[in-house]
Amino acid sequence: MLIEFTVGNFLSFKEKKTLSMMSAAVTEHEKTNLFKAGRYQLLKSGVIYGANASGKSNLIKAMSTMRMLVLKSFEKTSTQDLDLTPFMLQSGYETKPSFFEVLFFVNDTRYRYGFEANSLSIKAEWLFEAKKNTEKPLFVRDNDGIQVFPAYKEGRNLEEKTRSNALFLTVVDQFNGATAKTVMGWFNKFVAISGLSHEEYKVSTFNLLENDQTKPILQGFFKNLDLGFDDISIVKKTFDPTELPKNLPESVARQLVTDLEGKMIVNLRTMHKRFSADNKVESNISFDLRSQESSGTNKLINISGPVFDVLTVGGMLAIDELDASLHPLLTLAVTKLFNSSEHNPKNAQLIFSTHDTNLLGFGNFRRDQVYFVEKDDFGATDLYSLVEYKESGKTIRKDRSFEKDYIQGRYGAIPYIGNLNSLLSKWQEK
Repeated sequence: MLIEFTVGNFLSFKEKKTLSMMSAAVTEHEKTNLFKAGRYQLLKSGVIYGANASGKSNLIKAMSTMRMLVLKSFEKTSTQDLDLTPFMLQSGYETKPSFFEVLFFVNDTRYRYGFEANSLSIKAEWLFEAKKNTEKPLFVRDNDGIQVFPAYKEGRNLEEKTRSNALFLTVVDQFNGATAKTVMGWFNKFVAISGLSHEEYKVSTFNLLENDQTKPILQGFFKNLDLGFDDISIVKKTFDPTELPKNLPESVARQLVTDLEGKMIVNLRTMHKRFSADNKVESNISFDLRSQESSGTNKLINISGPVFDVLTVGGMLAIDELDASLHPLLTLAVTKLFNSSEHNPKNAQLIFSTHDTNLLGFGNFRRDQVYFVEKDDFGATDLYSLVEYKESGKTIRKDRSFEKDYIQGRYGAIPYIGNLNSLLSKWQEK
């Protein structure tokens, strides 16, 4: 379970900023939105608000970048770079490494793992564990080398096998280190996806719909949301070049035929009732999901795979722009799956960015679950939660209208819109 995520000197994040999933001393939604992990009381979800280009997507990207480096750095050759972009709007930061750190709880143990890196190499790396209250180091890496502590026997004699652009943790994992395997397993359940380009995630939905145990769960979810269809099914068939759109450029069509010839094409179809002239059900008709259903329905079905994957096995899901193309009630339905004991028995966690202020009005989030991002005058992103925000030195009351306050700019993190009437007048004068 995620306790904290910290990022610094990465994209719009100049200084280190931390998103915490530890509960604060507030009382709302304790039975639904919180869970116990050892001695920790953690949040099941967190929502991030902010203006366009304020850093919401960069926070989710920081999470996915850290995950990617942990799971993939061992596969890189010694000459490949790590594709990291530091904060570029103040001189000196372009030469400093980016900072990533997670604090998480698994198997009755708290781990703190992190690293500093630029595009060329890993500059620092560390792993600490705390089985009770005291944290002890397992290994610490810096410019002088890698120090492996006595408690981390699995890391011994592997220091020299670690390339400058590879993480030591991943090297130890390749040699079957038990603790490294545990940490890597946690990162494997830390999934970050985009709510804008969601087409690639439907493979997870296919897999769940082909599983006899998970298929009824997905079908029940779709039915409860009243998406307009009665059933959904997978259709598999061999690629047929005659079904390609007639208006495709010839070069594109030739390439598709070359790439897909003889391969199995998988698609989803939805089943609808067909009515007679006197409005009686006379038959069923199937629709192609991609071409005949709405963009919102396509998105919801595509991301339902990752959502229910995480709910089924536990873990952490981060979604950028969850609300894009979705009705506010559908966005709320996804968040309710996580803020629930019935639908979230493994205590999976959800972090998502959104512009949907209706979620604040529904009163389904605690004050410590609501985060804001805002850029300062120098282009650097700040990150703070609603429970941290003070008004006249006092915490915002739980009975306030969070949506109304946010729209009015009380908490910051909204776009500054200048005098549009003046702009329109000048344009009309031209």
